[in-house]
Amino acid sequence: MIGTIANTAAIIVGSLVGGTVRHGLKEKYQSILYTAMGLSATVLGINAAVQAMPNSVYPVLFIASLAIGGVLGTALDLDGRFNRLVNRHSKGEGGEGSEEAPNLGRGLSTAIMLFCVGTLSILGPINSALYGDETFLFTNAMLDLVTSMVLASTFGYGIAIAAGVLFCWQGGIFLLASFLAPLLSGGLMTEVSIVGGFLIFASGLSILKIKEISTMNLLPALFIPPIWFALVNVTGGFGGLL
Repeated sequence: MIGTIANTAAIIVGSLVGGTVRHGLKEKYQSILYTAMGLSATVLGINAAVQAMPNSVYPVLFIASLAIGGVLGTALDLDGRFNRLVNRHSKGEGGEGSEEAPNLGRGLSTAIMLFCVGTLSILGPINSALYGDETFLFTNAMLDLVTSMVLASTFGYGIAIAAGVLFCWQGGIFLLASFLAPLLSGGLMTEVSIVGGFLIFASGLSILKIKEISTMNLLPALFIPPIWFALVNVTGGFGGLL
């Protein structure tokens, strides 16, 4: 868990530094950082999906995952609940207007995708639990330190909330790795990376205001590949059909 703790601390430190710098930035500089973050998220999302796609055993699984996950997320109104929670937090913390809250919500959803969905963030706690290797997590901590600084310089101190989400995410993977080892195969990581890439890409489009996408409503899509692989394992490939 040392790597996860370091990764969590890096996001908190980066958010504090970025949030502090933000107050000294003029609006035009905040605007260009906002655009830079959108472009970065878009390219990172495309790169993650494109790199993983050639290794996919189930080429249409990501389509089904996004469709099913989107329907579930919309039915649960994850985006609305998330923004209402952030809205209350923003008003309670700084008395900022309601216009700032959706921006923080968008920033947090993007931060959660970038911090939690990446291959390093998934494979890191697995390697830590199974082999005691913290290399991936320490590398990810450095990347997240810079990313959180940029995000916080655009969206404010609230980005630090993503550190708690990351800790629970990586901590959960770490604790369950030994039990889920048969399911945490390279094939599953590939499918999760493809879906995650599309979610990061969607966040980038929203930040750039090219297309308003409720990314949080698509979040359940990340759980469809693990469920699929679990079913394939339990049924023996659905009686040899797969």
